[in-house]
Amino acid sequence: MELKSEKFIAYCLTALLLVIGVVCYAAFPAKTAEEPIRIMLNSTAGKVMFSHKVHAGEDGYGIECVDCHHVWEEDSGEKPVSCGECHEAESEEEDMPKRSDALHRQCIGCHEDDGTGPVECSKCHVL
Repeated sequence: MELKSEKFIAYCLTALLLVIGVVCYAAFPAKTAEEPIRIMLNSTAGKVMFSHKVHAGEDGYGIECVDCHHVWEEDSGEKPVSCGECHEAESEEEDMPKRSDALHRQCIGCHEDDGTGPVECSKCHVL
């Protein structure tokens, strides 16, 4: 075979494999998990990687959903909302704590009560 025809075959094969890859990627998307696995929480002190699976999963601590999503009714059929839906970053309501205050109270309080998690800032705010 000539070099020109070998290049043509290689280009055609590359284009064919690219098309097959794109079609397969679009036709068979990865299924999203029912429950989040990890959640990235942004803060001014550094990002916090929260492992939802470790905290709420059966193999982890087994914390009930309503322990954190305290205004959510489990039997409602709706998905729970994130903390930021009610606890805004800069809340103007006096009786509603800011998101950071609510998270600190919830997380550190649980860590201190159970003795299972870190309570130092640098142990969570690592990213």
